[in-house]
Amino acid sequence: MPKPTRRSPLRPSSARSSARLVVLVSGSGTNLQALLDATADPSYGASVVAVGADRDGIEGLARAERAGISTFVHRVRDFGTREDWDVAVTDSCRSFEPDLVVSAGFMKLAGAAFLESYGGRYVNTHPALLPSFPGMHGAADALEHGVKLAGATLFVVDAGVDTGPIVAQSAVPVEDDDTVETLHERIKVAERQMLVDAVGRMAREGFTIDGRRVRFGP
Repeated sequence: MPKPTRRSPLRPSSARSSARLVVLVSGSGTNLQALLDATADPSYGASVVAVGADRDGIEGLARAERAGISTFVHRVRDFGTREDWDVAVTDSCRSFEPDLVVSAGFMKLAGAAFLESYGGRYVNTHPALLPSFPGMHGAADALEHGVKLAGATLFVVDAGVDTGPIVAQSAVPVEDDDTVETLHERIKVAERQMLVDAVGRMAREGFTIDGRRVRFGP
């Protein structure tokens, strides 16, 4: 049976000049800031139209507010079920008509409602070279296993944990004297640049998902 092919409707319509991004955050928002800095250049091809969070009072939201960008917050504990929370996040994203949703340190898994609306258009970063070392401790797992290359991955989110089709990867050498902290910091630097570069290409060129392969271009 041939692999299913999905074409993401990312490329902006003729009615607007750039792709619309909604960015989801849970903490300090350093990846968000990298995107905000990149989108300040009109040639980047995308603009951040809203920032959502699962916590209030975080620096990621403050960064958005300082940039004059709309924000929304949905805390899981304010909803009767996780499914209700997922629907609320989905509805808030939908209200901003995004072409792409970017998880920039968002520490919650997407549910069925969200993936139904944004499957194929929701990307996330992970501090490891997937499929190696999924989960919460990519840098620590890399050190424990003695690998010589660690890194970061940008992938299209699916219903699994760090299992979606890979958009881009950036390798980071592991030094003999690395600690989890030093390695993770270098991975984060590479992760930010990878995120900015790949999202820009997705916005300007469009992309297709063919089975597990993500290809840039129409």
